[in-house]
Amino acid sequence: MKQEDIEQVEDLLYASEGRLGYAYLYPNGGGAEKEFVFEMTPGNIAAFIGAHQMDAQKIILTDFIDRLILDTAGGSIDRCPDQELRRQILPLLAPIQMGEAEAPDIPIASREAYDAYGRWEDEQ
Repeated sequence: MKQEDIEQVEDLLYASEGRLGYAYLYPNGGGAEKEFVFEMTPGNIAAFIGAHQMDAQKIILTDFIDRLILDTAGGSIDRCPDQELRRQILPLLAPIQMGEAEAPDIPIASREAYDAYGRWEDEQ
């Protein structure tokens, strides 16, 4: 495992309060699905959607046991079972989508790096 991947996952773990989840990004025009891990806070969710509003046809966010947190279609929230969470995300996402703000950087790791870190840690 590369040191860069270790540091990326450790940054994510240390910044997290335990609400990690999966992001499945389906690129515009097809191509392979990309998977990420990050903390599912309203601000992080808005930042992730905003950062990928132009390059993703669909984004699905789930918790670690693959329960739907939300999904998007065309850069907009399509389904979000937790309406309170949706109300918290929208005012953070709207300025990014309207070009009034940039999506902030968030602690994030690829799922591949996250899973490899777990195996690496078990070996230590």
